[in-house]
This record gives sequence, C-alpha cells and structure tokens, in this order.
Amino acid sequence: MALHRFERIDWMASPPLVPDDGPIDLVHLQRMTLGDAALEREVLAMFAAQAARLIEALTVLPPDSGAMVHTLKGAARAVGACEVGNAAERLEAVLKSEGGVADQLADLQEAVARARAAIDAILRRA
Repeated sequence: MALHRFERIDWMASPPLVPDDGPIDLVHLQRMTLGDAALEREVLAMFAAQAARLIEALTVLPPDSGAMVHTLKGAARAVGACEVGNAAERLEAVLKSEGGVADQLADLQEAVARARAAIDAILRRA
C-alpha cells in the first residue's frame, strides 16, 4: 500500500534494543548449561540458595565481605543474573573505597530478592 503525502500513520512502539527477560537472562543460562533443562534448574536452585546465604551473611558486613561479594558477583554472572552481578560489582567497588556501603548493600539485597523470585517462578513451571 503506497503512502500518500498526508496519510496518517499509526504510531507503533519500537522493540527494545536489548530484550528484557527479567532478572535472569534465560538465553545466557541456556548457553551456559548447553540447553540441558535439568541442569538449568539445578544451577538456578544452587544459585538461589547461595545468594540467600551470602546476603544474610553480608548484613553484618564481616571482614571478608569483599570476597563474599566477589563470589556472589561471579555466581550471578554465570547463571545470567546480570542485575545481581552488576549490583555486586558496585558494592565491591564501594567496599574498597569505604563509602556508601549501606545504599549499595540495599541495592544488592533488592536485586537478589528479584532474582530469587524469578528463579522460584522458573522452578515452579518446570
């Protein structure tokens, strides 16, 4: 259909440049587990448990907080929990500079809570 000079065109939103699949990048997870659905579930369950333990331990900011945050960052990125990985990276940087720790820890706690809720939903579907 040819458009005439003054013909009205209905507006349509553009798709996002980066897909927003929620707190877990399922495509990344699938790549990391070679498409093995059972392994995906196992890895997600282990990450959710580990993240909960680490977040609980971090609430008192023990001397090894930096190592704990680094562990959480790596685990998050391995399963595609990018928001958690990024929040952990920010907290890791703040821990080194000794400023604004409370705000960054709260951000990390929120990111972990969202990721765990997404993981719970994924595991219930399976």
